[in-house]
Amino acid sequence: MRTDHSQHGVTMLDRTVFDKRPEVVPRARDFARSFLGGLSPALDEQAAASVELTVSELVTNSVRHARGDSCSLRLVAHRDTITVAVTDADPRPPRERTPDLAGGTGGFGWPMVRSLARAVQVSAGPQGKTVRADLPRG
Repeated sequence: MRTDHSQHGVTMLDRTVFDKRPEVVPRARDFARSFLGGLSPALDEQAAASVELTVSELVTNSVRHARGDSCSLRLVAHRDTITVAVTDADPRPPRERTPDLAGGTGGFGWPMVRSLARAVQVSAGPQGKTVRADLPRG
């Protein structure tokens, strides 16, 4: 895991890179929790939980479905929003699928991210894609 901490005016930015293995998902949540803990003013409990859940879902989707060996997580705190961005080497966009109500194969994450976020954007290029979700700060 490599990490870069930066501050730009009133915007706080943190970025890290993970090898794509299932055990990185809890580390990504911890990374997000640590980032959120450094914000002032702090997010309310529900907003923080939404950011952590979004980080978990987007990193999980990259680990499970994307090509390549690593993914990066970027968190940016703006005045009214928190941006969660996950980048990987696979240019294919996330795919909506019918949730598996029997609990075997998932399918809940992408719709949940889209419902929690104010805006979701997928940017694809020859080097891969970035999935960005802007969540309300409180």
